[in-house]
Amino acid sequence: MEITEVRIKLMEDSEDRLRAFCSITFDHCFVVRDLKIIDGANGPFVAMPSRKLTSHCFRCGYKNHLRAAYCNQCGAKFRRDQGGDYDSPQKLYADVAHPINSECREQIQQAVIEELEAELKRAGQPGYRSRYDDEFEDGNVAEPDEPTSKATPPKPHFQNERRDSGAPAKGDDEDSFGAGIL
Repeated sequence: MEITEVRIKLMEDSEDRLRAFCSITFDHCFVVRDLKIIDGANGPFVAMPSRKLTSHCFRCGYKNHLRAAYCNQCGAKFRRDQGGDYDSPQKLYADVAHPINSECREQIQQAVIEELEAELKRAGQPGYRSRYDDEFEDGNVAEPDEPTSKATPPKPHFQNERRDSGAPAKGDDEDSFGAGIL
């Protein structure tokens, strides 16, 4: 596995220890977004992307944050007698993606910190613009030295315009797979 690209989005005027967000690309074909670069006691470190853990309401089934006292949908009061420690931060979030071993974690950490230093230098230049969201907005990731238009995949055949009438769209025949379902 090779880290082929790291993109940094600096967080200016951040009041907490968050310095930047970043995305990393592996082997020109797999992107992990929303890693955080945080100021730690021994310098910056990389935190993997995570999501808040939720629990379901016993009455309506709606997802709520683990620390919620009442359901955001139906207002039912939650009982916290299940023995869970809801004040512990490590139990409120789960990593979405993370390295399996320390060697991989170190490789990611080193690549991200090197790119952070380079991005901080670029940010000091006039006309600086972050490239964090460039080409990701449409889901396109260009190969190195290739124009972006080649990286745009063709539209899949199943993404036809939504039809509310039962009539086939222009070009559909009645015996095609799934004809008349919509």
